[in-house]
Parts: sequence; structure tokens; C-alpha cells
Amino acid sequence: MVAVDADSGPAKGQGLTVNASFEFFPPRTPEGVVKLRAVRRELATLKPEYFSVTFGAGGSTREGTWNTVVEMQDEGLPVVPHISCIGTTRESVRTLLAGYRERGVRRILALRGDMPSGAAGGAGDFRYANELVEFARAETGDWFHITVAAYPEYHPQSHSPAADLQSFIRKVNAGADSAITQYFYNFDAYARFVDEASALGCNVPIVAGVMPIVSYTQLARFSDSCGAEIPRWIRRRLESFGDDRESIRAFGLDVVTNLCEQLLAVGVPGLHFYTLNQAEASVELWKRLDSQAS
Repeated sequence: MVAVDADSGPAKGQGLTVNASFEFFPPRTPEGVVKLRAVRRELATLKPEYFSVTFGAGGSTREGTWNTVVEMQDEGLPVVPHISCIGTTRESVRTLLAGYRERGVRRILALRGDMPSGAAGGAGDFRYANELVEFARAETGDWFHITVAAYPEYHPQSHSPAADLQSFIRKVNAGADSAITQYFYNFDAYARFVDEASALGCNVPIVAGVMPIVSYTQLARFSDSCGAEIPRWIRRRLESFGDDRESIRAFGLDVVTNLCEQLLAVGVPGLHFYTLNQAEASVELWKRLDSQAS
């Protein structure tokens, strides 16, 4: 397992020094656009390393990604657009890369992506994320820092844990500079994944994905679809709260704070918060971690 380094975390009195990043999805309504502006202003006070913006398989979603990224870049915020394989062509990705490069974007997150429900037709010119990474490298050289996804509890469509790990290694070997994990609540799953990847020669930073818990039904729906496990003890406690949102929030904050403390104790290279375009839970979690590090 990952070795704990007592000196790897922030020293007492220095506050929280780990790299933080926050993920948004492109708003679908004018009201959502206004709300996201307020959310990112609040989260920007935490001085994150960057914000990332997701990329869907639909045309309107992709347009929203571009518009959100460009607006944030113009505001001087460090922004990382997602690019996925599903439904894309080499020419469309080439155009997108050139556009982001012209705007001064220096980092992208390359994903395979999931076929939207009911979608017809082929997946596009790229089958897997390693092909997208390789293409981006060939097109742009070292201009972009390329981040890829990692799955400590394994991708739900993988044939086996070993096959999933090999898929990750192919992305790294294709030219990825770093990785961000799917969110998880099992620290051991992350630690074991990092160890196993390292044993296969992977030396890129693997940032831990963090999902604050604010709604049990929402979390269960996401987790069931993406393969992230909610440990039974957490699931049962959340179920026991019923519609008591404050109890869910308080318990969730305790659970995720404890997980982040474990990650910080082993010198995690970064924490990536899946915000769902909300600021409150991430800010409160960060304040807790910061106060305990000070």
C-alpha cells in the first residue's frame, strides 16, 4: 500500500497547501450561467490550481463547454476543458485544440466519454482515450498538459481489474502528464491503484477525485451509473436520515473530511472536487481541512 510520509502533508501553522481543482458542467439555461459565475467567483477565493469544464456527447453541451471555457479564460481563471472521444472526429478535435491554443488554454482533460442514452450512430474517430491523447500530442506537441481519467474501483465497462489498469497505462504511455480519479470513498482503493500503477512504471501524479455528499438519492444515482462504490456503512447511515437534508449534509461532511485527511497524510498530489456547480459543500470542506492543517 502507499506509504505514509509523516512529513508529506502541510506543516502545522502553514494552512492547507495541497493543489485543489474544481469541476463544473456547462450550464444549460441563462439562470445557470449566472449562477455558475457566482459559484466560480466564490471558489476562486480558495486559489485553486484550475477549474475544469465537462464535455458531453451532444452538440449543445459541447457548445456550452466552449462558451464556458472561453468566458472563464477571459476572466483570467485557470480553466481546463474536457474533450471526449464519443461523437468526435479528428477534424473536430483538431479544430477544438487549435481554438483552445489560440485562446491561451494550456491544459486539457482527455476522456473516452460515455455514449448518451438512445444515441445512434458510431462513437466517432476515436475508440479509446489513449488514441485521443496520442492524437493531441501529435497535433500540438507539448503545448497542452494532458490529464486523463483513472478508476480506483475500475471502470464499470472494463473486462477485469487487470484490463482496466492496462487501459490506464496505455493512456499514460500515449503522452498523458497526470490523471484524476473517479470519486471514491474507499481510501484503500485509491492507495492500491496508485501502487499497482507505479509497479507498471507509471510515474505521473494521480489526483484524487472528491465528491462532497449533499444528497443521498443524487449520490446513489451517480454511483450506480459510474461504478463508484458507496460503502455499506455509509449507504445505510445516509438511508437512515430519510429526507433530513441537514443530517445528510453534516454526516457527509464528516465522511469526506476524514477521507481527505487520509489522502493528505500520504501526500496526495491534489484534490479534485466534483462540485455539481455548487460552492457551499466544497468551501465548507476546504475550511475544515484548512483549519485542521493550521
